[in-house]
Amino acid sequence: MTVDEILDAVATAAPEIRSGLPGRRTKTDEQNVSGERQLAADVWADELLGERIGAIDGVGHYASEEREDVEQVGEGHLVAVDPLDGSSNLLSNNPMGTIVGVYDDDIPTTGRSLVAAAYVLYGPITTMVVARDGAVTEYVVEDGKRRDVGAVSLPEDPTVYGFGGRVTDWPPAVEEYVTEIEAELKLRYGGAMIADVSQVLTYGGIFAYPMLQSRPSGKLRLLFEGAPIAFIVETAGGSSSNGAMSLLDVEATSVHQRTPVFVGNDDLVDRLEARV
Repeated sequence: MTVDEILDAVATAAPEIRSGLPGRRTKTDEQNVSGERQLAADVWADELLGERIGAIDGVGHYASEEREDVEQVGEGHLVAVDPLDGSSNLLSNNPMGTIVGVYDDDIPTTGRSLVAAAYVLYGPITTMVVARDGAVTEYVVEDGKRRDVGAVSLPEDPTVYGFGGRVTDWPPAVEEYVTEIEAELKLRYGGAMIADVSQVLTYGGIFAYPMLQSRPSGKLRLLFEGAPIAFIVETAGGSSSNGAMSLLDVEATSVHQRTPVFVGNDDLVDRLEARV
């Protein structure tokens, strides 16, 4: 019941978040714990989701990419949220989303303790993709309600790829891998993880934000982004990796721990691991 309530709370908040974006495109004077200057939309979406999710019985802790520490709000699940993934796209009016992971454990933990993960994509329409109980389902969100539009499974024939980070900052092995697959796949990269992962789930392929020469641990946060997205992609029939193992097996020992992220079709992830 608690998981349903969490997912319903996110779906209910989604139209409010989307409708509130136009007036919140400016940057605040504050930085989040990752050193990124926050948009007004980041702060507002976090406050809205924190209030709604924190009020649910069965939620013990609320963790957000926009907050330094995990907040205890009751007893039960740890809910980790990236309130506005790809918020830098707001200035250029490109897609962004919300990511939610529901863990049956507290930090330290791994993605194996996830009981559900979901993302909302604010694209031409608002959709919500949910992984739980061994299945992935896509919903269209209308008036704060979820309408089931079918099961999601990763296509067997991959079509697209998207890699984040500056090419000049990629390790040589990553650059060699991308050179290899760009002859097979179409480039699709929009600067918001959710939009790029949605492309992979729709058409097959691989999304990555790799380890960088200047940042060996990568950019994305394990608890908020890496593990929940890995849970969705693996449940849909794909694979995930940090370059050496499934992202679901990587232990999060701190709230804002970073990790390289590779998710997509099995063969593409296996080939990547063989190179890096």
